[in-house]
Amino acid sequence: MRAIITVTGKDTTGIIARVCTCLAENDVNILDISQTVMQEFFTMAMLVELEKSKLGFSELSDALAAIGESMGLVVRIQREDIFTRMHRV
Repeated sequence: MRAIITVTGKDTTGIIARVCTCLAENDVNILDISQTVMQEFFTMAMLVELEKSKLGFSELSDALAAIGESMGLVVRIQREDIFTRMHRV
């Protein structure tokens, strides 16, 4: 299964490192990544593959949310099919 991870909040050192370390430690493969900083605000979107993940979807979601909370960010994960349906015009 593929999913979209979004990260938003005030820019600070280590955001990409913390999120990517969590994914690597849990065998989540990053397929595509885009990030930008607009003035002091950080945004990142990632397409990931969860097929070999050590964590279930809910556990991974909780782990990512905890990283976000500890860094003052919002980190969310959505299944690709749900994300696509929500953003269909």
